[in-house]
Amino acid sequence: MDHKKVASEVVKAVGKDNVVAAAHCATRLRLVLKDDSKVDQAALDNNDDVKGTFKQNGQYQIIIGPGDVNNVYDYFVKETGVKEASTEDLKDIAQNGKKPNPIMAFVKLLSDIFVPLIPALVAGGLLMALNNFITSKGLFGPEAVIQMVPQLKAVSQMIQVMASAPFIFLPIMVGFSAAKRFGANPFLGGVIGMMMTSPSLVAGHFWNLFGMHVSQTPYTYQVIPVLVAVWILSILEKFFHKHLPSAVDFTFTPLLSVIITGFLTFTVVGPVMREVSNLITDGIVWLYNTTGAFGMGIFGAVYSPIVLTGLHQSFPAVEVQLISAFTAHHQGVGDFIFIVASMANVAQGAATFALMTLTKDKKTKGLASSAGVSALLGITEPAIFGVNLKFKFPFFCALVGSCIASFIAGIFKVGAVALGSAGFLGFLSVNTKSIIVYVICELISFAIAFAVTFLYGKSHNQLVNPVPVATSEAEAIEAKEDHVEPEQKQEVSLNSEVIAAPVNGKVEDLSETNDEVFSTKMMGDGAAIIPTDGTIYAPVDGKISVAYETKHAYGITSDKGAEVLIHVGIDTVNLKGEHFESFVKQGQTVKKGDKLGTVDIDAVQKAGYDPTVMTIITNTANYAEVGHKKADEIHHGDDFIKVVAK
Repeated sequence: MDHKKVASEVVKAVGKDNVVAAAHCATRLRLVLKDDSKVDQAALDNNDDVKGTFKQNGQYQIIIGPGDVNNVYDYFVKETGVKEASTEDLKDIAQNGKKPNPIMAFVKLLSDIFVPLIPALVAGGLLMALNNFITSKGLFGPEAVIQMVPQLKAVSQMIQVMASAPFIFLPIMVGFSAAKRFGANPFLGGVIGMMMTSPSLVAGHFWNLFGMHVSQTPYTYQVIPVLVAVWILSILEKFFHKHLPSAVDFTFTPLLSVIITGFLTFTVVGPVMREVSNLITDGIVWLYNTTGAFGMGIFGAVYSPIVLTGLHQSFPAVEVQLISAFTAHHQGVGDFIFIVASMANVAQGAATFALMTLTKDKKTKGLASSAGVSALLGITEPAIFGVNLKFKFPFFCALVGSCIASFIAGIFKVGAVALGSAGFLGFLSVNTKSIIVYVICELISFAIAFAVTFLYGKSHNQLVNPVPVATSEAEAIEAKEDHVEPEQKQEVSLNSEVIAAPVNGKVEDLSETNDEVFSTKMMGDGAAIIPTDGTIYAPVDGKISVAYETKHAYGITSDKGAEVLIHVGIDTVNLKGEHFESFVKQGQTVKKGDKLGTVDIDAVQKAGYDPTVMTIITNTANYAEVGHKKADEIHHGDDFIKVVAK
């Protein structure tokens, strides 16, 4: 990569006088601009050295890649003359000294707590759906399957126990996750959840506490009461850690934190928050019953725009309440938000496929095909941010399909009984009586969104295939030469190999990470690990190509040609190396299993950062296949990512 040339091209695209401040992290330039609308987006999209762009938190971010971004940044600063800034400084500049939006901060809080719980809730919900297949009449005849095959009765009962467990003991999971987010001991958070779901609690019974009648009603299926209780726990725990002598801190901080939180929960917090929770659920159900299909249609039209704001990250907290209300009390139709999300996701995928059939640009076709499939399976970020918003009209055309399909689903009162893949596979989460209608609505959403996008694009072809204009014959020749240059230069011989896990922990797909650059695989394919300890090991034999001063990321070029990026945490560059230690330097040769560095996971989490470790193959395009091991737990040194040479 010609770093000076790339920097010059970026300056030209964003506007030299349009830059307020600039910083960089391990993979991308982070810019604060005066006016984002002045950016020549087409120039950046067509630049082979720019892997992607997006805007987040007031920053315009341009993905360059590890090992190159710091050099491009240096030339960028020289050419623009802007003052160098740290990522934390840039964050303050982007916010103009304002405090973060409290609504978005609350949304992120809920997202951080509930997103980790989704796999458990999906498992319970799908088991519930499976049991519905066995016990519902009319699916395979006048009688239910369990009546036709009585031997399945015991199987059904076992499945029912498995399916109901995540919802009955939901406060335990919420308590654990919330405690991690609030900076408390997660196991104490789990204890609070256990107390609130204890089998010793009996509805209708009371404790006589100094003349005050305290209800023993259990808090199964509840969310809000345990959230508030654990928040109180976190305040108490931090207070006692700070004020108790170290000699008694270990023993008395957990004791005092739990007993005070427990009394407050059962006497005040629990009863009040349970009423608040019931009022919220009743209000949502009332709104759905009042607006009916029209409300569903409007929701369908605005769901994708809501995704752009990030507010959809708070929906799981509401959906859990809707599913719990339907499961425990047969209140409402279930989770109608899931239905709308499914219609919106399929519509965005359909619009992406329509664009793929319209465009002649190979790069756009390739991106649209993969992003479209992803959207149909419930992951829309690649389709929305990578394709539809760049051309604008596909995004808005998709809203028509989502609106109409959601309206029809509202007429037939289609609801979900579980969280799951909000796309074509979503039928597994839907009430069995509504599966056929759900599938029909999905097909309607796809057909309308595809047709509207295709017809509009056909009549506005210049939007689909923009023609670059060269000011001179020499410029046109130069552009052509620049286009073929990457292929001519690429003479590196790559071999198939297996990349080891760099850390101990739980394997996670990149699409589940909370960073758009990694989740949409802009930097390349790979996988993530939620670490259980803080030691980072070399996953291959090779050479350290990049070792950042902030110690949060490492670039390694393996002896067989794979370019591996190990990125420890999300946005942890803001910590400026605090809580990190590095044992290697750029240019150093390492062997598989050598220690690269360490990170204090607890300290990183308490600072408000996600410690997930991403392992990215940044030269993914040079391989025929990149895949990762599917496993819950993995140990450093275990086979993790396989790359297959072309």
